[in-house]
Amino acid sequence: MKSSIKFKLLKFTVCMACMACMACMACMANQQLHNSSYDTHICITMTLFTSPPRSICILRLSAIGDVCNAIASVQTIQQQWPQTRITWIAGNAETAFLRPLLPSVKVIAFDKQLGFRGIQAVWKILNNQYFDALLHMQCAIRASLLSVGIKAKYKLGFDQIRAHDLQLWFTNVKVLSPTSLHVLDGFMAFTETLGLKQQTPTWTLPLADTDIMWAKAQLNEKPTLIVAPAASKTFKNWIVEGYAAVIEHAINKGFNIILTGGSGKIEIELGDNIEAMLTHPVTNLIGKITLLQLISLEKEASLVLAPDSGPAHLANAVGTPVIGLYAHHNPERTGPYNWRQYVVNAYDEAIKVETGKMTNQVDWRTRVKDKNAMQRITIGEVISRFDEVISKEELCL
Repeated sequence: MKSSIKFKLLKFTVCMACMACMACMACMANQQLHNSSYDTHICITMTLFTSPPRSICILRLSAIGDVCNAIASVQTIQQQWPQTRITWIAGNAETAFLRPLLPSVKVIAFDKQLGFRGIQAVWKILNNQYFDALLHMQCAIRASLLSVGIKAKYKLGFDQIRAHDLQLWFTNVKVLSPTSLHVLDGFMAFTETLGLKQQTPTWTLPLADTDIMWAKAQLNEKPTLIVAPAASKTFKNWIVEGYAAVIEHAINKGFNIILTGGSGKIEIELGDNIEAMLTHPVTNLIGKITLLQLISLEKEASLVLAPDSGPAHLANAVGTPVIGLYAHHNPERTGPYNWRQYVVNAYDEAIKVETGKMTNQVDWRTRVKDKNAMQRITIGEVISRFDEVISKEELCL
């Protein structure tokens, strides 16, 4: 008992020390801005630039789905301000994904495994660079600490509605939250605050010919359903028997099936368990492909089935219809942007059971904590949605 109390006291002390350190660093950053020739007033509704700035830095480290959504805001800047130089700081995996897709953007890799040394490495690369604006698009302590060493006239971050994890301390421009709940619309609001015209999000992704040729080689004359069953957090995964039943239904409708996913043990086991329940053979590429191959495959496919995960957003970016399976997060906030009408949504029901409130009565980022929430999605619902999508999108043979 005493050791437990000591551990809690130690944990509390460490947390307080970290917060004090972060506060000090934030103050130093603000003082640095104050001592420069820059104006550090807080901006909320005004636009910052009436002519294109020379340089902009994007700070969005992860995850793949959010990074993919952020591409739309970066390409909006490129389309309206083609001469503006853009630097993007991203995680290692995200950097490998971004560099081939955004050849005119300088992408700097941040290795989170190195801890503070990783932060210092990025600062060293940026040591002599001054940006007209930093778009701090990630509410995370790690990202905010990184922002301290990035020199910029304006440091844009989310306003009080969307900011958390102390991000408000590290920015001097608060971007007004849009009426839309979606994360992507929150990113696009940064571009409007800069001074760009409002624009519908689009993606132009120069996928490599070798990846496209490889993807086409995985297909046949049938329409193809990509099933990406695993999310980064296992509680977001749907049930094995559910995936198997929908796959069997799709095969009976004349579809070619490809399972996709990463190389993690849980993802591979999930794919193997699904395959074991099937009476028809499918192509299982889980753990065997890269992200760039995945997005190329999704581009060539007819339809994607996925939970709240990166593959859903990748498919959205290349214009392929997505059936999203959601229970833990509001799909109006995190769903595949252009295909939210096809989401099978158990969130509204789950949040009502858990909080006693309707979706529009809870905070916009409220997450369902029940680890079994995905079991609220029935096989019948997903099969019905599949039939609806293939009819409306004319995907049948």
